[in-house]
Amino acid sequence: MITVFGSINLDLVVAVPRLPTAGETVNGRDHQTFPGGKGANQALAAQRAGAQVRMVGAVGQDSFAELALENLRASGVDLSGIRSLAGSTGLAFIGIDPSGENQIIVASGTNARVDAGWLEGGFSSSDMLLIQGEVPFAQAARASLLAREAGAPVFWNPAPVPEGDLRTCFEMASIVVVNTSEAVAIADRLGIPGDPESFTERLATSERSIVVTLGADGVLARTEKTRYRYRSPQITAVDTTGAGDAFCGAVASALDRNAAFDRALKEGIAAGALACTVTGAQSSAPHQKDIAHLADQIV
Repeated sequence: MITVFGSINLDLVVAVPRLPTAGETVNGRDHQTFPGGKGANQALAAQRAGAQVRMVGAVGQDSFAELALENLRASGVDLSGIRSLAGSTGLAFIGIDPSGENQIIVASGTNARVDAGWLEGGFSSSDMLLIQGEVPFAQAARASLLAREAGAPVFWNPAPVPEGDLRTCFEMASIVVVNTSEAVAIADRLGIPGDPESFTERLATSERSIVVTLGADGVLARTEKTRYRYRSPQITAVDTTGAGDAFCGAVASALDRNAAFDRALKEGIAAGALACTVTGAQSSAPHQKDIAHLADQIV
């Protein structure tokens, strides 16, 4: 069982001819609405990749709450850990250009009031905790501690990079996944080089694997003794919004069923690539059969 402690949003997406610069307005013809939030996205991605998933988080008491949860409910994610709090459901405002690149502004809403105490007594050693950076760092760190005390591994995707003492979560994480910009930001805070090679080499230990996603170039990862480098298959990108979350969900799902680390990476790459071919952070999350087929082609 994977427990995701994270954000739940509703995404408002506008296709634009180009992404705006600071102070600029760019017109789009229309908008679409999708359930989102990095926590919810990764929960759905892991469920579709074959895992049993429990989502723990919060929505507001507003008209956006049910829309934000509809994909999770339809996919069979356990929603018993969702709290309905006074206030607004989280919202994300996303612009996407013709190449699939995006800009995102997030209004946290009730995501800012999640409580790791909701997880008390909720872990066993056969579970996995999956956390991101869109809920308060103190609560994510406390959730990590609760998981580790129960013997459950912690999968940490610090996106966006949170404020606070990052060493706390690094010490408790079994696997850390970041992209190149997040690696640079974290490295600057830790006083180490931020290039992917140095970052992974400096932070990988016998108890912690480090993964840096490289976009269309695939991934670089390290365990204490082994370096892994896989390239992404060629695809025609439509929307890259959900690629990172699809990667994390698929890797977590593979590790949860005790797949080898290299196989988990290949399934993550496959899921991320497939997610780029469909619009929407959740609607783009691929299913296990499609992930496995493409992963088999990655060497």
